[in-house]
Amino acid sequence: MESNRLEAFSDGVLAIIITIMVLELKVPQGDGWAALRPQLPVFLAYVLSFIYVGIYWNNHHHLFKACETVNGAILWANLHLMFWLSLFPFVTGWMGENHFTPLPTAAYGFVLSMAAFAYYLLGRAIVRQQGPGSLIAKALGAGWKEVVSTICYLVAIPLVLVRPWLSDLLFIFVAILWVVPDRRIEIALAAKATLADRKQS
Repeated sequence: MESNRLEAFSDGVLAIIITIMVLELKVPQGDGWAALRPQLPVFLAYVLSFIYVGIYWNNHHHLFKACETVNGAILWANLHLMFWLSLFPFVTGWMGENHFTPLPTAAYGFVLSMAAFAYYLLGRAIVRQQGPGSLIAKALGAGWKEVVSTICYLVAIPLVLVRPWLSDLLFIFVAILWVVPDRRIEIALAAKATLADRKQS
């Protein structure tokens, strides 16, 4: 089956996640800067999570540009990813409302790490379905970003017991690392298009 429905469903879920997160931002009781101060941690948590959702949306789009068809395993792997992403509003709100204290920050890091793991499993499911010689298999070789991100998450979660703000910096660092979408698939698609043009000419 084609991937159009899966992509449309995923886009809808991500749009709802962002909507729920922004609704967690309460309107300040007052019109001065002092009224905004209590909402600053909630707003900062929202900005970070918004960037993460944007990163997943971008990379999910690139992933399925190279995926010609989907099967049941891919559908379930995608649902697994959507499950962890759907928890973003909860952990974002909990962390922001409690001013980045250890337990909410650890929960936030755990959900981030599980979403990253779910994305990895989705990529593996696509590679298994498309075959080891497929475009997506060649594009999704071991990447340094994945390794660095995993290390950061593994360090950040226990680090909240000592220095929660250092964990927050690691989460920000991983987000910065992935702000530029994964270009491996773009490069592979461009190479495939160039090869096809040469064959036609």
